[in-house]
Amino acid sequence: MVEYKIQTPTFDLTGGDLSLDFVNTVDDRPTTSPQENLNSYNDLVAFSEQAQIMTTEEAQQLREQAKKHPARASEVFERAIVLREALFRIFKAVTQDESPATEDLKLLNAALSEAMSHACLVPQTEGFQWNWAAGPENLDRVLWPVIRAAADLLTSDELDDVRICAAETCDWLFLDTSKNHTRRWCNMKTCGNRAKAKRHYERTR
Repeated sequence: MVEYKIQTPTFDLTGGDLSLDFVNTVDDRPTTSPQENLNSYNDLVAFSEQAQIMTTEEAQQLREQAKKHPARASEVFERAIVLREALFRIFKAVTQDESPATEDLKLLNAALSEAMSHACLVPQTEGFQWNWAAGPENLDRVLWPVIRAAADLLTSDELDDVRICAAETCDWLFLDTSKNHTRRWCNMKTCGNRAKAKRHYERTR
């Protein structure tokens, strides 16, 4: 019997913030055919590993636990998608100078309360740093750093730099760290170049 290797998705981590990268795991969101890049709990683990919020060893432990407890893994995955969409709506509202929906903030606050109940301080050579008190049985630990990052961004001065891609078919979010704060595209190589090509075509048509 031939065993087919499951394709691990590769994520574009160019949003400038972990929480924005997490939101950007959907391509072509505003179109009639959005492309979902998170299709399983294992994809969540792959995102965490690629975003370097989890070691390869920790990721493998979670994959093994997910195999043993598929129902729990599925429940965490479903919560992750609900959380992601709430974060998208919250940050999109911010880019449009609007107030996020109360229900979305309520969902985020509940998730934040749960995540931070696992936060702890650990000593370093100089001072301390935040970490997470968790074991491989905590399948939802993949979400905790994302939730914390979203809360940190929402309460930081960088919130004013959150932008939404100007491409009509994109809706990716990013931090505009350009010198004049005039960046319009999530990625100049993709959305930016497509927009330039479209303008050129319209001028020469």
